[in-house]
Amino acid sequence: MRLFQIFLIFLISCISNIALAQDCTQTIESNDAMQFDLKEMRVSTECKSLTINLKHVGNLPAQFMGHNWVLSTTEDMMPLTGAAMQAGAPSYLPENDPRVIAATDMIGGGQETSVTFDLSALDPSGDYTYFCTFPGHYAIMKGKFIIE
Repeated sequence: MRLFQIFLIFLISCISNIALAQDCTQTIESNDAMQFDLKEMRVSTECKSLTINLKHVGNLPAQFMGHNWVLSTTEDMMPLTGAAMQAGAPSYLPENDPRVIAATDMIGGGQETSVTFDLSALDPSGDYTYFCTFPGHYAIMKGKFIIE
């Protein structure tokens, strides 16, 4: 009986590790109606790095309805949207700006992109927001990024 209990604990531990590994990749969709399908993303502190997959499920090309996924502190979001407008097309994102924690490429309908970044460098008690920097999109296309 004792051997069975040890095996059961081992099995549960393996399943838990698989679940945590899956949590280290998140997928978010954007569309032609200027929407993300998630208003909040929750990630585990167990993840050392995190991969965000962005899928644009719309049809319009990037020059008309481009989307990206950008992560910053909530405090830096608005200043970054202004800098993004100044940076202009095609990325609408200032190069090498330290306020950008992570960002995907700008994509159009039917396209996908991803970014992987060091999650362990972020403060779990920090206030983070993700958003799209295409002109005007940040007002609707944003969400809370929570590390737990």
